[in-house]
Amino acid sequence: MTDILANLSLGFGIALSPYTLMLAVIGCFIGTIVGALPGLGPANGVAIMIPITFTMGLDAVAALVLLTSIYYGAMYGGRISSILLNIPGDEPAMMTCLDGHPMAKAGRPGDALVISGVASFVGATLSTIGLMFLAPVLSNIAFKFGPAEYFALYLLAFCTLGGIASKNQAKAAFASALGIMIAMIGLDPNSGMARLTGGNLHLYDGIDFLVAIVGLFAVSEVFFFIEKHGAQGALNVVLGRVTVPWRDIWSTRWTMLRSSVIGFIAGVLPGAGASLGSFMTYVTEKSIAGEKGGFGTGVPKGIAAPEVGNNAAAGGALVPMLTLGVPGSGTTAVLLAVLVTLNITPGPTLFTDRPDVVWGLIASLLIANFVLLAMNVPMVKVFVSVLRAPPAILMPGVTMVAFVGIYALTGSYFDLLLVVAFGVLGYVLRKLDIPTVPVILGILLGGKMEKQLRDAMVLSDGDWTYLVSSPISIGLLVAALLGFVAPMFLRRILRKPEVPDHAKPVD
Repeated sequence: MTDILANLSLGFGIALSPYTLMLAVIGCFIGTIVGALPGLGPANGVAIMIPITFTMGLDAVAALVLLTSIYYGAMYGGRISSILLNIPGDEPAMMTCLDGHPMAKAGRPGDALVISGVASFVGATLSTIGLMFLAPVLSNIAFKFGPAEYFALYLLAFCTLGGIASKNQAKAAFASALGIMIAMIGLDPNSGMARLTGGNLHLYDGIDFLVAIVGLFAVSEVFFFIEKHGAQGALNVVLGRVTVPWRDIWSTRWTMLRSSVIGFIAGVLPGAGASLGSFMTYVTEKSIAGEKGGFGTGVPKGIAAPEVGNNAAAGGALVPMLTLGVPGSGTTAVLLAVLVTLNITPGPTLFTDRPDVVWGLIASLLIANFVLLAMNVPMVKVFVSVLRAPPAILMPGVTMVAFVGIYALTGSYFDLLLVVAFGVLGYVLRKLDIPTVPVILGILLGGKMEKQLRDAMVLSDGDWTYLVSSPISIGLLVAALLGFVAPMFLRRILRKPEVPDHAKPVD
């Protein structure tokens, strides 16, 4: 406990500097706007801002503070369009539609926004505290990992990435294999032979993480948004006076505590993420309340539970990323790419080699939550006004930021062509209902997984049984098998609650 307090003191010394505070506030503001815009979500928001972050010349701590503040802000902002438009800002915010929009239609849009904002604050703050205590423990355990254990861990990440939220495990497996194949492009690290380059010299250095991420997330989202929404403006919103419904907030106190625990656990599990967190918390609270709970008609608990769950999962997803180098969600996969680009190796040694990065980040997240609470209650009308921006202006702006940022970062026209190619690939994958996050995970971890497998074979003189020679590797491999197979059966049990017609998301 003493070590944690000492490290946290170090972190606040970094986070409370005027420059870092300014970045946190900017990130929170941008993130909330990104989250409020239908369909963009935290992964796209962070992906769009990565090139700009690097062109600003920020150091590791400053870059992570800015991007994680955008991450947390987008998780907060996703509730705005869910409640007012019945259009989820991203997938985790879909469950907020079930009760948030009915409350707004009943003449209480301001109350729904404030309840969800407070719930987001509680979930994000408690999960950050959980990150502060759990991450050092998990990093100490990770010191026992060797090549066999890390290979099994990476396999676990790939197998569980589909999770319960995936509709088809085979498609998730295909996406992972596609990502690993893309990671193999370039020169073989051992032999120096060219692999999958087609003789193109530009590909000899492999595919840049950031190029793939911006294309698959940001550019493909532009294509998808144009097809889905056309040239029509998002809405005409009438938001009355915003007050704080203290009685409703107090009535959800136990819901928030339970949902924080469930959401945090869902976030820590590799591949589960905020979607599972929001779904599980809503289902749990609905089952506790029973038929008399009125879920689906606009009750405060139905708004608080999924908002606490998805924001708690956002903090929980940072735990495996920082301690093991395995992302717990799509957005943390993007953040992992940032760390790799900054020559920072996530894992157990990160806490000893770069405590300034870890604890500066944790302290900044605690501060960012208070900033977001202060923004999302009195300034909610400002964020709502952003929803009126016509796509004819918004989408070209997003595209321009992505392209200018990538070109400023790499200075290569070929990378711009790759961004477009990955954008088209992401669009096609989404049309085929194939998840893009496993592709990113494959690109990020494919090379590391190959290295650990080769190291294991070298240490064992080619004996494959070395991969199952320790209890940790066996346990991880069993968990990987269960993580891939179990959702096929659990999906029949954990069916999503029936969505009333008035609460179904609209295109």
